[in-house]
Amino acid sequence: MIKKLAPFIGQYRKYVFLTPVFILIDVLAELSMPLLMSRIVDIGISTRDVNFIVRIGIYMVLLALVGIISGTIFMRLSVVGSMGFGANLRDALFTKVQEFSFTNIDRFSTASLVTRLTNDVNNLQMTFMMALRMLFRSPLMLIIAFILAYNINAELSIVLGIALPVLAIGVGLILRTATRRFAIVQERIDAINSTLQENLIGQRVVKAFVRADYEAGKFQKDNDALTQAFIAAVSIAILNFPLMMLVMNSATLVILWQGGHMVFGNTLGAGELISFISYVTQILFSIMMVSFVFVMSARAKASGERVLEVLETTIDVTDAADLPAEALRPHVTRGKVEFRDVAFKYSRTDTGDDILKDITFTIQPGEVVGVIGGTGTGKSTLVNLIPRLYDVTEGAVLVDDIDVRDYALEDLRAGIGMVLQQNTLFSGTIRENLMWGRDDATQADLETAARDAQAHNFIMSFPDGYDTQLGQGGVNLSGGQKQRLTIARAMVKNPKILILDDSTSAVDSATEAHIRESFYHNLAQTTVFIIAQRLSSVREADKIIVLDDGKIVGMGDHRTLLATNAIYQEINQSQQEGVLAQ
Repeated sequence: MIKKLAPFIGQYRKYVFLTPVFILIDVLAELSMPLLMSRIVDIGISTRDVNFIVRIGIYMVLLALVGIISGTIFMRLSVVGSMGFGANLRDALFTKVQEFSFTNIDRFSTASLVTRLTNDVNNLQMTFMMALRMLFRSPLMLIIAFILAYNINAELSIVLGIALPVLAIGVGLILRTATRRFAIVQERIDAINSTLQENLIGQRVVKAFVRADYEAGKFQKDNDALTQAFIAAVSIAILNFPLMMLVMNSATLVILWQGGHMVFGNTLGAGELISFISYVTQILFSIMMVSFVFVMSARAKASGERVLEVLETTIDVTDAADLPAEALRPHVTRGKVEFRDVAFKYSRTDTGDDILKDITFTIQPGEVVGVIGGTGTGKSTLVNLIPRLYDVTEGAVLVDDIDVRDYALEDLRAGIGMVLQQNTLFSGTIRENLMWGRDDATQADLETAARDAQAHNFIMSFPDGYDTQLGQGGVNLSGGQKQRLTIARAMVKNPKILILDDSTSAVDSATEAHIRESFYHNLAQTTVFIIAQRLSSVREADKIIVLDDGKIVGMGDHRTLLATNAIYQEINQSQQEGVLAQ
């Protein structure tokens, strides 16, 4: 895992490499103190040499200043290096998610991805910072302190030589269990984020159905599960500190007992014993810091696995390996669409029935095509194959007589405008949202598209017009207004193919009729696919495709289908009866 994550240090490597240099200076300065102190006790005080004591005292003050300066520098270097590592990792994760196909996105929940980009990266970032500080400093401190203690008295060092392996084995067993439990903690965080996200997004529905108590209970259940998982993980991790204190305090008692006898026997100086105890304390502190990092690493390991799961996900919709140079790549220029014996299922390993099967048709440039069928018949899936949001399982989808898999994804989607069922707008102004369609669009372009989408009048009714700020998701707009803005955004793009996935369901019939009229007059050279539930939305289309159970069961204009297609007749009859009933 470390090997896989190390490249994300990137341009911050110099901070990582410089940190150990200043840590070494800090460690040497700190470990020199007990030696100097022992000289003051055993030489200066015993001989009452004031000048010697002052001279050694000055050395100690200077070393303390060196330690303070080097400590400050290495702590700053570790902060910059770890924060940079976290920033690079978040950038890589976000970029990876942007490359996901719909199939990849379906694999991870939104809440899980949010947790991985925030909480999991923060865990790795903090562990990396502590590792920079402690996994260099503490081992150096431990090794050098042990060597110095051994030089003072080899017999007393045997006690440390026994205590340290016992401690290492105990800490290793504790952390092995803690790692598994922290993995469960991260899963519980996913669950609570999912519940929180659903509740905040659906707050209006919660209030409308008076389900606040139910949602509170649901959140409390997830919150309790997270609490219990965290307690279970920490309950193991906290055993680390008592174990360490038990072993090291026992070792210290033995050293004091044996060392005291040596002092009385004149085989060990009092200052040397003081120095030895100081090194034991520093060794204890070093082990404590290392164990603290190991506890953090137990959680970071779980987070690292989740982060790598995203980074190592294979993107199933990518540009072809043999794609020609940019100047030679094909582009969407006419808008012809052809399906040849297309079959599709969401997972190639799925043994169930295809979502779409035996789909074959050809749409000429500039035609308006309606797609009709019951819920779950594959209408949205059908049009999602055109811009390669999914790839076909069998057969081929062609645009301008070229297989969509032979286009660069960027070039293919640049020629296609799409309005999805979910009308997604982003925080910012109306102008900024419309310019998603084309970032070099002029004010005239925006107004033309807005008029075609029947959005210009309501935009101008706002005091700030096109510079009106939208809340998150366009929360300050009605459903119909959001639909018209998303249609305008797609029209600004001036695409060769325009796909409208049930995108006029929230507008009235008169407004919808004006929008459809713009397709025939202002987008005469654009191929338009309209997925709709209402036949009135597609009645005037050049072709209407009727889907049932993933198959095309009829295709033609309104008159032809009304005369020859039983399913179309049934849809028409049911909708007419619904109108009469109203």
